[in-house]
Amino acid sequence: MKFNKYKNNPILSPLKNHPWENFCVLNPGVIYDHENKRFVMLYRAAGDDIKHKISLGLATSTDGFNFARSFDYPVFSPAESEIDGGCVEDPRIVKIDDYYYITYAARAFCPGRYWLPNFKEERAQWFEPQKETVPSFYRNNHTVTYLAMTKDFVHYVRLGRITDSRVDDRDVVIFPRRINGKFVRISRPAIDEEYSMKIAFSDDLLEWGAAETLYKGEEDWESYKVGASCPPIETDEGWLFIYHGVSKEDKKYRVGVLLLDKDDPKKIIARTKNFVMEPDQPYECDGGLYNGCVFPTGAVLKDGVLYVYYGCADKYVSVATVSLEELLNEFKTLKGV
Repeated sequence: MKFNKYKNNPILSPLKNHPWENFCVLNPGVIYDHENKRFVMLYRAAGDDIKHKISLGLATSTDGFNFARSFDYPVFSPAESEIDGGCVEDPRIVKIDDYYYITYAARAFCPGRYWLPNFKEERAQWFEPQKETVPSFYRNNHTVTYLAMTKDFVHYVRLGRITDSRVDDRDVVIFPRRINGKFVRISRPAIDEEYSMKIAFSDDLLEWGAAETLYKGEEDWESYKVGASCPPIETDEGWLFIYHGVSKEDKKYRVGVLLLDKDDPKKIIARTKNFVMEPDQPYECDGGLYNGCVFPTGAVLKDGVLYVYYGCADKYVSVATVSLEELLNEFKTLKGV
């Protein structure tokens, strides 16, 4: 089976008259606000500046397809005097009790225009090398994942770091409720050039226990790396967990789905051995910063339909849909993992 891409994709593109988002918009966190009956999107955005400063913009929709920007400025930006002062990117959103919680990847310094062949020479113009005594995440400008919370997507509380600062760790999602009294986190640390998904547990969302391997890529299309995409969605059959995989052969980003046990999320009940979405459209394969990339970061289940929001070629935002019943029926035909 395959996810159905919206015929009018992309649904969000760079805006020329907004310097902070005139170059790329991508990788959105999306959630449904039941109180106000609207889809809420936090999206990663950057302008065409040399440092490639990355912020988050806000957009809303009543139908899940047509989004309107809420402001002409970012709603969440790097705090330049803080440890997430370089960029804030790839938000994932869950609602727990009164707050929306956002996991986001960040760096101490802007990443620079890493896609250019002269990236290192250009970055040397403004990036100041650090001594060996400086903490490694700051010295190496590693990606570390942080947590913030909000009630209105305008005012935010930055709660701090939730991954090990010594490891480049991103693609972090948390489950929308406790399981057996514990919060659950899935992340993708880069350890010894291995990119697999890890699962960990916490009492309070900030301090986490030792992580265990949840899943390593087993198919050709996910042979290079796998990572969490959207926060898991609870169904009667288990936790529906959308993830991405990258192939060693062509380095393209594709999408798969795992079904995790409701009471023991370390247990994989079933998985789609083949990918459910791949880059095959012009807006996913041409003219972007990473051509050949579909990268989901938000999923909303509404009226039996799963809306999956994804970045395209690191340049645009698009959406695909699938019937929840169809997807769960697909899992019923699979035998284990």
